[in-house]
Amino acid sequence: MKSLSIFGTSNDDGKSTIAFALTYILHKRGYKVAPFKAQSISENSQISDDGGEMAIPQHFAAEALGIKSSHLMNPVLLKRDSPTRTDLIIDGKSFGKKDIWSCYKDTQILKPYVKNAFSKLLAEYECVVAEGAGNPVEQSYMKRDLSNIYIAEEFHTKIILVTSIDDGTLFSSIYGVYKLLPKKLRKNVIGVIVDKFQNNVPEVEDGASIIEQLFGMRVLGVVPHKELNSGFHDLKSMMAYQQDTSAAIITVGVLKLPHISNITDFEPLIADKEIELRFITGLHEASFCDLLILPGSKLVAEDLEWLIDGGFKNILTSKEQKLVAISGGYEMLHEFILDPHGVESQHKKVPGLARVEGNIELKKKTFTKKGLYSIFGCKLEGYEIHNAITKEVAVKKRNLYATHVHGIFENSKFRNKLFRSINPEYKGYDYEAHKQKVIEEFAAHIESSVNIEAIEKELI
Repeated sequence: MKSLSIFGTSNDDGKSTIAFALTYILHKRGYKVAPFKAQSISENSQISDDGGEMAIPQHFAAEALGIKSSHLMNPVLLKRDSPTRTDLIIDGKSFGKKDIWSCYKDTQILKPYVKNAFSKLLAEYECVVAEGAGNPVEQSYMKRDLSNIYIAEEFHTKIILVTSIDDGTLFSSIYGVYKLLPKKLRKNVIGVIVDKFQNNVPEVEDGASIIEQLFGMRVLGVVPHKELNSGFHDLKSMMAYQQDTSAAIITVGVLKLPHISNITDFEPLIADKEIELRFITGLHEASFCDLLILPGSKLVAEDLEWLIDGGFKNILTSKEQKLVAISGGYEMLHEFILDPHGVESQHKKVPGLARVEGNIELKKKTFTKKGLYSIFGCKLEGYEIHNAITKEVAVKKRNLYATHVHGIFENSKFRNKLFRSINPEYKGYDYEAHKQKVIEEFAAHIESSVNIEAIEKELI
């Protein structure tokens, strides 16, 4: 069976969700499939089942398929903490902070890792579905590309082009990308998927025949616009989610730190119809919240300064304030933040909020762990990604739940315990069942709009 590359015509064309859906559909049809992206650029990450850091979309896909997630599914991850600086993660391990442009320039060094990862997946799976990145034929970048042309040439993958109707350049985008592909790859293009179709766009009604007649490319499907609404990989996608707050009885405020991280922590809350989740930036907004969450941070000292400048210190240190602090947020609650090696900033000692006793010290090496934890009176699955060393993995005090562990809200027992202490009327819900339902509905939506049989025929 051949592997499959999903190329897009722009950055926001829907290739991530199409790649996920096709991976899931092929898996449901009995094929042994793995998700893959050679190089991801993100502000967030997850911990794979083999203990490495990886991008959220590939981790989410593996979890949905019921297979073990692996760093091999995302061998290169650039986890940005600023527009110019990134944490370079190769094969799941951090190689420290780098200038982001140097990571783009040095892709020849990274290619062996990508090749090795894809090859190992091919030895275990029948088909690897490789999500591309950006525009695959950007001339200034093609020679340094890892996720598009390199994979397609090295592993002779079949190619699907994904384009969106959103920007009004449907036909020119498809034609431009196809014509600029290396000639030897054009024969591997099996068709086009037009994503994000809106019913009020008449020019797409006969678009399929235009593309097939003018460009000689098969249109595999025109997909009506639908959000996946799960597996959010960044804050922008999560904040675009339309909550149903008609039955909300508890208001939760997440402090929207400038360098907020691991936003997947809040997915179980934003989907909960009894919770109104707000991302807050002003002190006046906090007064409307029953619970505040101090989230993860990529730059703890800088985000702490932002909080203090914004007037949040008193409310965060008040023992009357119900507060959940996670990872970087937990670190901010200590007496002092020590950074002798300049891991995150040039400030070697920064006063914390002192709601938790002791100091924290940042180490050069990133600590990662995934497993079962006994915290807050619950046994729950979670993961850690941090540079700070603390005495305890979690601290429970009056009105305070603080921990280095991500993923705590996925545990129904913890959610029920926490939210019933705020409002005894809170009923709770089955988050895993909800997530599975969302995935199944999205996959069915794609399957009803795309010629999956034609794709299968090209791959087998």
